[in-house]
This record gives sequence, C-alpha cells and structure tokens, in this order.
Amino acid sequence: MANNKVKVSDLAKSLGMTNAEMLELCKANNVAAKTPQSTLVEAFVPMLKRKAQLAGLVRDVVVEEEKPVKKAAAKAATPVVEAPAVAPVVEAPAAVAPVVETPVVKPVVEKPAVAPAVVAPVVVAPVVETPVAKSGTVTSARTTTPRETPRDVTRESPRPAATGGASATPAARQVPPPPGRPVSPTGRPVPPPPGRPMSATGHPVPPPPGGPRTAPAPSARPSGTGYGGPRTGAPRPAGAYGAPRPGAGPRPAGAYGAPRPGGPGGAPGAPDGAPGGPGGGRPGGGPGRSGGPRPSGGRRAPRSGGRRRRRGEDDLQASTIAYSEDSAPVPEGTVVIERGVSSQEFGPRLNRTAADVVRFLFKNGEIITATMTLNDEQMELFAIEIGAEILLVEPGQQEEMELQALFDDSDDEDEAAQQLRPPVITVMGHVDHGKTTLLDKIRNANVVAGEAGGITQHIGAYQVLQNGKKVTFIDTPGHAAFTQMRARGAQVTDIVVLMVAADDGVMPQTIEAISHARAAGVPMVVAINKVDKENADVQRVLAQLAEQQLVPESWGGDTICVEMSAQQNLGVDDLIEQLTIVAEVEELTANPTGRAKGIVLEANLDTGRGPVATVLVDKGTLRVGDPIVAGGAWGRVRAMIDDKGQQIKEAGPSTPVQVLGLSTVPQAGDEFRVAPDEKTARTVGEAREHRLRAKAQRGDARVQRGVKLEDVFSQIQAGEVATLNLVLKADVQGSLEAVTESLRRLERDEVKLAFVHRAVGGVTENDITLAAATNATIISFNVRPDRKARDLAEAEHVEIRSYEIIYKLLEDIESAMIGMLAPEYEEIVTGEAEVRDIFRVPKLGAIAGCYVRSGQINRGTKVRFIREGVIIWKGAITSLRRFKDDVREVREGFECGIGLSDFQDLKPGDLIETFEDKLVVRT
Repeated sequence: MANNKVKVSDLAKSLGMTNAEMLELCKANNVAAKTPQSTLVEAFVPMLKRKAQLAGLVRDVVVEEEKPVKKAAAKAATPVVEAPAVAPVVEAPAAVAPVVETPVVKPVVEKPAVAPAVVAPVVVAPVVETPVAKSGTVTSARTTTPRETPRDVTRESPRPAATGGASATPAARQVPPPPGRPVSPTGRPVPPPPGRPMSATGHPVPPPPGGPRTAPAPSARPSGTGYGGPRTGAPRPAGAYGAPRPGAGPRPAGAYGAPRPGGPGGAPGAPDGAPGGPGGGRPGGGPGRSGGPRPSGGRRAPRSGGRRRRRGEDDLQASTIAYSEDSAPVPEGTVVIERGVSSQEFGPRLNRTAADVVRFLFKNGEIITATMTLNDEQMELFAIEIGAEILLVEPGQQEEMELQALFDDSDDEDEAAQQLRPPVITVMGHVDHGKTTLLDKIRNANVVAGEAGGITQHIGAYQVLQNGKKVTFIDTPGHAAFTQMRARGAQVTDIVVLMVAADDGVMPQTIEAISHARAAGVPMVVAINKVDKENADVQRVLAQLAEQQLVPESWGGDTICVEMSAQQNLGVDDLIEQLTIVAEVEELTANPTGRAKGIVLEANLDTGRGPVATVLVDKGTLRVGDPIVAGGAWGRVRAMIDDKGQQIKEAGPSTPVQVLGLSTVPQAGDEFRVAPDEKTARTVGEAREHRLRAKAQRGDARVQRGVKLEDVFSQIQAGEVATLNLVLKADVQGSLEAVTESLRRLERDEVKLAFVHRAVGGVTENDITLAAATNATIISFNVRPDRKARDLAEAEHVEIRSYEIIYKLLEDIESAMIGMLAPEYEEIVTGEAEVRDIFRVPKLGAIAGCYVRSGQINRGTKVRFIREGVIIWKGAITSLRRFKDDVREVREGFECGIGLSDFQDLKPGDLIETFEDKLVVRT
C-alpha cells in the first residue's frame, strides 16, 4: 500500500514548488492534506500536476551535487575575502558576458586572473557556487542565485551603488543571448515567473518561506552550500517592511507581488544600480544557509515551525506493543511485591511486560490499563498463570525487609548458646478487677495509691524474685480505651493471668483479653479475685468462663483457675506456684550472648532526660553504649534504669528497663534492635522516620480551616460540617495512642475531628502558636502547660483542656459535641378523625363535624388534611367542640366539631390527622 501513495513534500519538490504552495493547491482541489508529510493517493497526483501547470506554479528542479560545490565554493571564496575596495561598480556588468557563455565551471575556477580583482567577487563566486553552471548558464527565476553579487558588493563597500545605474543598464542589455525567453538545461523554454501565484479558488498563495530545504541549518552557521551561493558571516542589510535592501531589488518573498531580484529571465537588476543575475531562491534560505545574525527592521518569512512540528508528530507515533515469549524465564524463589502497584511495576518484577499482564486480565474479563492499580487477586492469578511465587506485602514493608537484612541474626540460631530465661507474665482483665493490687502484693509495693482515679492508665513492667527465680510481670490497663496496650502485652508475654472479679463476673474487657491471649497463642491462668466479698459468686464466674471455651479443671477441663483475694492476700502464693509450674512446662529459653532485641512497651519525653523508652529485652543482652534502633528512633544507650529506679550496665532476656539516649520518642509496640554500628543504626532509623513522616502527612490531609469547640454549634446551625481541630499532648506514647483512638470514635456526620499535632510531653509555647494558627483546641492528658505557655494561650485566646483520667476526658468531649449537635425531632401521630359533615357558621367559617377513629384530638395541636391519600393542607386546630361545649381533647369513638385556622375547602370523607414533633436525644 505504501507504493500507491506520495508525500506532499515529494510531489512539491518534483514540481519545483514549495510545500505551502502544494498544500494550498491541495486544499483548493479538496484533497485531504494537512502537513508536508501527509500522503496523497496516486490517483490525485496527475490532477494536481495539471492544476499546478495551469496556475503557473511548476518550475524546473535543479539537481544538486554537494561535494564538488563545497570545494569550488572554498576556492572561489578566497578572492572575495582578499579583494580590495571595489572600483566603480559600473564595470561589473561588463564582465557578465563571458560568464554567460561559459557552460562549465572549471575553466572559470582555473582562470580567476582573467578579470580584474574587482570582477572576481562579482562574477566568479556565484557561478562556482551554483551547481547549475556545469550544464547551462541561466535557470529559472526560482532555482538560481541572483543576490550574492549585490551582497558581496554591499559587504565590500558599505555605501550602496546608486550612481551610474542608468548607464549600466544598456551595457547589460548588449550581453548575448538577448533577453528573450530563457532556456533551461534541457533545452525547453523557461516560462516567465508569475507576479504572485494565485490558487484555483482565486486566493493569493502566501509567499514561500525562503526557498526549498533539504537539511537543517548548522548551529554555527558556517558558509555553506545552498541555492543562493556562498554566504559569509556578515550581517544581511535589510530595509523597512516590504522595502528592497540597498543595492538589490525586492527581496525574495519580500514585497508581495514584486518580481524577484534580477528580474525575469536573468535580466539585470532593479533600476537602483544593483547588478542583476538569474532569478532564484533567497540566498542562504535553503539548506546549509550561513551568515551572521539578521539585523532588525526587515520582515522574516515564516519558516521555523514546520520542521519541528513534523518532527514532533513523528515522535508521537504509537509505539509497538511488546509481548514476552511464553518461554521467558520466571524468577526463582519468592518475589516480594508491595500491594497497590500497577501493571507497569508488576510485570517487570516477573520478567514480563505490562502488556502481558493487561492481555491476561483482559482474557479473564478484567478491563484495565497499564497504569491502573492491581488488586491482590489479579496479581496472584497472573503469578499462578506463569508459575511464579509471590509474596504480597503492605506498602513500605518491602523496604522494611531490606532494612532488617542489615542486622545479623545468626546468633539466634545457635542452639548451644540457648539458656533458660525468666518467664514474662502479663496480668489482664476488666477495669477495677484487682490487677494492680495483685502486683502490689507480689512486689510488696503500693502502686494503686499513686494512680489517678485508682485505675491503671499505663503499661507497667516489673521483675521480682520468687523462690530464688526471677519472674517478670507486666501490668496492663483494663479500661476500654487501652485496647492496643493489652494487645501489646499479650504479644510479648509467655503466660497470661486473667483477672476476673467474683462479684462482677466476665465483663467486656475480660472477653477482649481472652481474644488477645488466644491470638498470641499463650497459655492462660484464671485468677478469680474478690472471693471474700458478700456478693461473690464463684460458680457463676466458672459458668461464664465455660461459655468462653475456658473450662475449669474442676469441671474436667484444662484451664487452671485459682480463687484468691488480692486485698486480703489470700491465695496469692497458690497463684505464683501455678505460674511457676506452667513456666517450667513451657521451657522458655533465649541466647544471652547475641545482640539484644525486644519490644518497646512504653515511651515518653522527660524534661530533663529527653526521650525515654521502656523496653523488654527478648533475646541477647543490652549494654550501655550499644547502638540501638527502635522504630524511627536511633542512638546509643546512654543509661539504663530498672523498675526499682537503679542504673544498671546490662540487661539480659526478659528484663524490663528504661533506655535513655534515643533521637526521638519511639512508638509503643515498636521493635528495638542493637545494630552492628552506629552508621547502620542511623541509616535504618532515618529511613523509617522518613516513611513515618510521609504517612503522617497523608493522614493530616484532613486538617482544614477548623473551628474551636465552642464554635462548633454555630457551624452546625448554618448547615455546615464542622471540623474540630485538636492538638493532643500526653505523658506517654501508649496514652497518646489510646486517647487518639477513643476520640476518633466520637466523630459524627456533623462534626469531624482532625489532629493537627500529636506528641508526647508537656504543652509548650510552640503548641500554643500552632493551635492559634490552625484554630485548634489543645487537649492535654496527664501533662500541664507551664506559666509562659498559659500566658501565651490567654493572649492568643487558645483553649486548653487538661485531664488526668481518660474516661473523664471522653465524657467531657462527647457531651460537649453531642450538646452542640443540631436537635433532631421525630414526628408522632396522636389522632385521626374522619370528616362526616360541614357546617357553615357566620364569622367562624367552616366547621368540620368529625368522628375520631383512633387516638385523640387535642386543641392546639398540629394537623394535616388528607384527601384520597394526598396531603392537601397543614395547619393547627383553632377550636374544638363537643356539641356546644369547648373541650381540650376528644378521644377515640366520639364525635366533635373542629375549627381550622385558615382552611375552608372541606369535604365529607376527608381525614384529619393530628401529630406532634418529639425531641430525640442525640447519642
């Protein structure tokens, strides 16, 4: 098919036309062609050729020979540079005659001395430059060079030759052959050039953009080969818009409709005295043009956009879709791939292209593109199809696996180094069931007395010595807000002690603790506490435990249950004995010689000590000076403090300690590791911190132009969704996490929460400034602002709410938000009456005689009239009578007369329905 089509540019070149002329001709003859690169059906080519000949647009085409021209141009340029000042220009035309008679370039090049030095730049240079000189003397007005002579004259003599023009013209006309119709190299007469070409529709064809082009102009603009002969680097003189340049006729494609330089048929130039020459393209306008910068003032033909536009269109061609071969190798082993990737990212990981993935899913009924996100099922199906094994992980988890590879875990696999370690026992249960009291009795301490509200709001870790053996206890909060703390306690423990009060029984947080223990896969020992109380019912507790699949040993099950009273110190020793037996059965071991690793139980920001993390060592030994990484925090261990407040130098497995020296406060639940060196610790910590910061920025996108808590109601009344911005500060990381999750549950459709900033530590002046800028309310939990912060808050009108007990905080915020919600009303139908008759009473209007079908009709209540199921009026009852007596209400089964406020269009058979709006309490 490609052989039956011709490009517009090729056809234009074959006819000696410009691309613009050919496009205009195609448009005039309804031939579809938009660019010079457009293709034409071969059937249109003869017709376009005929139209071009009729319009006089066909010109002869000169065949170029680039290499000889360059050499000749170089030789001919030599006398031009060294020529002295030009003598009277009148003698220049006299030298044209021998040049016209010379058909070959060579003799002219070999005998530059025949003419005076003045003649050399005028005659020899353009003839040597023009490749047509080998076959003839004169070419068409479009294909030869007329203007190098005036250019050289202008360059050598800045003053244009204006004198003697009249005498020069007759001398030029005596040159043979006479100025008749010029003959082309093939012997055919050359038609005279048209004044201005016209299209078939009568519209003028725009001027050509400087002549035909075959190659891009070089950036350095050296003297090159073109239809106009050699050009030097001198600036080109130019006149005003449309005016001729000095010493030359009208510029090519310059003044519209004027003949080109040299006149038609190679006649001498314009009457201003400039020597003429054969007409041709604009010097330097074609490929290989050279010369200096164009002076301002002249009009430049449009030329720059076409070539770049065509090149851009070629670049936009659709690329070939590449499919992999069926025999392409599949990656060996498991390939880790993050969720949420596209086909472009997923395919190369399995040595396939995105097109392979899209084609496979398309065959299976999934229409996707290469940039759309793939779900887990789509990736797994494609992996099964090609026989690859993949592991899908969350975004960022693959990077975390690469970071984990920087640590050396070879010590953990050394079986010979394994030794028995103390058991880690976590006490869990519902709030106020005696967990902390039990630990106080075991430790001979009184932690309960120092807790706000008498409830535990932090996770605590202690190590005690029982029967010559160390035992580590972890105390977890029982309040519903501390779910994450209980989950962490279950994950790091070896044995769970489930505290159940004999008077309360199994409660919601008890069931949650059972779920956490089962998820962690650790054994449970049930401690039934408060058996000394009068309303204690142990059998009821055992029955409730059996409902949770915890069958006591006394009932034939395998769950150890111990009856005790922590307050009276009854049964505590029995519980410790049972725990020791379970620990021995579990055979808990660890390698104390390797690098330490474990988990962060709690973290806080201390004013004097900086970031402090409470960690539990799981394996290895942690020593002062070790490089450590905990989540996004890293540093060297500057000091370690045990649960008794004493500094220690090292901590072995199952030992809880406070660590100082981290760069920032880690998240509770993060794993800590001892790195090989500080550089590795820094690399891992900063990579994690960067990922956490990016995640936090995505989460803070909800922060908008918020309102204060007292301004929420005004926005709700205005029908807007209020966003309550909060700055949350807490004493420890676990409490911060618990308060955040609890406050998120308080969101309503009308009130949204956005956390501008959450951090551990006291309320500072920076927090006040941030809250003032974002119109936020500051919530402080177990921390207080200092005096400067309070003064700044008063000046900036920033509200600070401080709490020490979490359920007080939640109750306060919830009641404030609920109280500010817009009231909701529920419509309740109170009665229904049927209109039996209509009575017209003077001055009162229509009175409806009704029969009460259900409920009761009260005077003053809201009413609506229903006719054939359609509500036709709403209003209120103005009068209610039974016979002649005014009454306040009429019950079901009685007749009455009802007077309405402003509705008189009553008909028998209508229904009167009374209703009232009842306020619904928001929860």
